[in-house]
Amino acid sequence: MRTPRQRKKSLTISLADPESEPITAASAMASHSERRRQGRRQAMAGLAAAPFVGLIRPALSHDRAAAGQDRQAIAALQSGGLALIRHAMTVPGVGDPPNFRLGDCSTQRNLSPQGREQSRAIGRWFLERGLRPDRVRSSQWCRCLETASEAFRSMGRGPEIPIEPWAPLNSFFQGQGDRERQLQQAFQAARTLAQRPVASGFEVWVTHQVTVTGLTGQYVAMGEMLVVSYDGPNKPLKLLSAAVAF
Repeated sequence: MRTPRQRKKSLTISLADPESEPITAASAMASHSERRRQGRRQAMAGLAAAPFVGLIRPALSHDRAAAGQDRQAIAALQSGGLALIRHAMTVPGVGDPPNFRLGDCSTQRNLSPQGREQSRAIGRWFLERGLRPDRVRSSQWCRCLETASEAFRSMGRGPEIPIEPWAPLNSFFQGQGDRERQLQQAFQAARTLAQRPVASGFEVWVTHQVTVTGLTGQYVAMGEMLVVSYDGPNKPLKLLSAAVAF
């Protein structure tokens, strides 16, 4: 059994490494203070990094979601789905200028440089996935025709894909066109496509926001694509994949 003197001596035994300084009451207090300061520094570093955590997680989640949408769209197109694309990004504005004329691009709201690059990105997306439409139809508006041309006219080594201007895909915003007649014609064409064998391939339609919404009930941004199919009379076109952004 230890005597009180022995217990007192045991408190002076060094717990540190042989090459370090002996632990004393003063150094222990200093060490404790340093640990507290280190803890505060770590806490502040954590607070500084906290906003980035919130930014990183959605990005990762968005990447996974985009990959899933990509797979959905590919499978749907390979099964004969219809690619419905809103024209690419334009110069600022809403609708068209007051002096709008259908056959004169200088009187219309047209693609911006970013929109032309976005159009080419659309074409690359199809080409890199081995997806080649057997037909591309477009609104007669210049921004749609240019989107379709930049994206699909030249696709790899195959023959040039003609871009077909098609009035049912024209805009009916601001009193243009005939909304009911154009949508009826588009629905009828989608019905015909749905009755074809899968081996017949797929079509691409390049059009406007109002037309996409009229056919599907969905909103898409400029340069986004939905893959759809006919789903019966008096019904919107059925979505086969979530929107794909380019």
